[in-house]
Amino acid sequence: MLSDPLELLAPIAGIVALLFAIYLAWYVNRFEVGNPKMGEIQKAIREGSKAYLKRQYKTISVISMILTVILYVAFDLQSYQGIPFISFAFLIGAGFSLLAGYVGMDVATRANAKVAYSVRYGLDRPLKLAYYGGLVMGLFNVGLSLLAVTGLFYLYGSPELIVSLGFGASLSALFAQLGGGIYTKAADVGADIVGKIEAGIPEDDPRNPAVIADNVGDNVGDIAGRGADLFESMTAENIGAMLIGVALFLVTNNFFFVVFPLLVRAVGIFGTILGVPFIRARNFKDPMVPMRNGMIATTLIVVFGLYFLVANTILSVNLYLAALAGVLMSVLIFFITDYYTSKKYRPVKEIASSSTTGPAVNIISGFSVSLESTALPVIVIIVTILIGYYLGGLFSLEVPPPAEYTATQWWHIGGVYGTAVATMGMLSVAGMILGMDGFGPIVDNAAGIAEMSGAEKEMRDKMDAFDAAGNTTKALTKGYALGSAGLAALLLFQAYLTDYARIAGISPPDVIVDIVRPEVIAALFIGGLLPFIFSAYAIRAVGKAAFKVVEEVRRQFREIPGLMEGSAKPDYSKCVDISTLWAQKEMIIPGIMPVAVPLIVGFIFGPVAVGAFLMSATVSGTLLAFLMNTGGASWDNAKKLIEAGAFGGKGSEAHKAAVVGDTFGDPLKDCAGPSLHVLVKLINTVSLTFILLFVLYSMM
Repeated sequence: MLSDPLELLAPIAGIVALLFAIYLAWYVNRFEVGNPKMGEIQKAIREGSKAYLKRQYKTISVISMILTVILYVAFDLQSYQGIPFISFAFLIGAGFSLLAGYVGMDVATRANAKVAYSVRYGLDRPLKLAYYGGLVMGLFNVGLSLLAVTGLFYLYGSPELIVSLGFGASLSALFAQLGGGIYTKAADVGADIVGKIEAGIPEDDPRNPAVIADNVGDNVGDIAGRGADLFESMTAENIGAMLIGVALFLVTNNFFFVVFPLLVRAVGIFGTILGVPFIRARNFKDPMVPMRNGMIATTLIVVFGLYFLVANTILSVNLYLAALAGVLMSVLIFFITDYYTSKKYRPVKEIASSSTTGPAVNIISGFSVSLESTALPVIVIIVTILIGYYLGGLFSLEVPPPAEYTATQWWHIGGVYGTAVATMGMLSVAGMILGMDGFGPIVDNAAGIAEMSGAEKEMRDKMDAFDAAGNTTKALTKGYALGSAGLAALLLFQAYLTDYARIAGISPPDVIVDIVRPEVIAALFIGGLLPFIFSAYAIRAVGKAAFKVVEEVRRQFREIPGLMEGSAKPDYSKCVDISTLWAQKEMIIPGIMPVAVPLIVGFIFGPVAVGAFLMSATVSGTLLAFLMNTGGASWDNAKKLIEAGAFGGKGSEAHKAAVVGDTFGDPLKDCAGPSLHVLVKLINTVSLTFILLFVLYSMM
């Protein structure tokens, strides 16, 4: 039963988000596609994307159904008299995650040609079409996640029973992100190696047999994969924060401590919608400017909205300040990522300059930047955690500690909740950032369509400016996603310890992970190793698939008369089929790892060792993900800096070296890197789901 009308804010906001997403999709869909050539290319990209997702979703559905049966037998049949609490929540999470990805892809493949054609009418229309198309993914994800968590929580009455919702969402997201990443990078690398380096033709030249597969990859990787990933992120983080809030609810009898994360997400939805009117074109040259204005407006609205929310729910200035620390963290991560990936600053210029001496020095310089780029984001995460914990501790002084807790233990519980609130603060602006994330692949496709359709030079030049902005937004939003993943992993880890304490019948602050014990040391090493082995399989998968694409592109250039002269058409479908087949084949083993390894550790070494495993996997996975994502984007933009005319421009030796560096960084930033932060959260949700079995049946 709802005890306060404010608790309705979350489901209302979820419905509003879905309705506004539907409106934006309608707005985008009413514009014309363009000339017949643009329509033909859009149709090929759209059909290729749908065919890939159909095959991928079949694979994920089979795996999900097997796990649903396992969860039903292991939990529902044994503990809940056959009522499918756990298995149903898992199925909802898996299905909704895939739905979120599909909706984003569907709108993006409708928007791309419309954006390319609309530049003839000025800058305002393509800006809005591209951003609104991306925002459909953002708002649909946020709204669907909020409704799923809220609906199941109010239906079940306990956050412990909906942990498997996060497990299902994480599993689908990992396969979607990993498979999409393998596909898009295989096609991209194959197109670049043969097209740019060997044949010396432009990036989106219609003579390149891999060009359609490359554009399809933007949608199945950067849109569908990211959509599923982001649905998973918000779902798992909400559940983790709610689990932590239960301890405070039991003491204060204030139900808002449990549902506060859902209400923060609701405030973020309204802040995003109110920030949309600020994204408009008025004499701008850089498309980043109006999007930055929208981001600033949303952030300010959220800051005021959070104050209203705290004042009417959890009644603590300290917790409000903890939420602001999270908001500030999102801004800092943006600036740091921009510094390391923008063509305006030292790191990218350094990589571009090193390209004049060949690809080897480009790789050395880029790898150095990749390693360096991990430092500042991690420092920001550490400071945010410490601030959130301290402010949460101050909050604990406002509430008398219960008899069963010492003052130190109560401070710790308050501190952990403070870090949860900081995480929610960072995620409150997720809707607007997801819109920027979706903007990137749409304008990338639009620039390709303008090139392939033979659009006039003025249109192509305008689209190139949007494409450059899209590369920046993709890099920035990945940095944001990684920063939130770092905080979310801590959140889920604390939720794991809290749940373990509840099952073991001890106080949460009394849970100690003793790193002297041999089984705990073993778990630490396994956790630290997992992201590296996972990345090895993911990158190798891109290499194998790219090899097949390269062979096929070379074959067509060699065997199709008149292809290089433009008098014959390539067989685009062959490269699409190759990328699809190998992505499906190669995603299985690395996709199973994050499910199997926590179960092996838990049943052999026990639940405390799993805690050590989660700690080390989170640290190594987060650092490795920052290295790959930021480094890959730096290599990419160093290439684009040279293509803009620096160090000899297109066709120069420096450009060829930069293309090699970009090709090296592609599987890092678009396959292994984005998949790693899903892995970090998946191992946590798997462990949370199976913790009861670890306690009952572990060998130690």
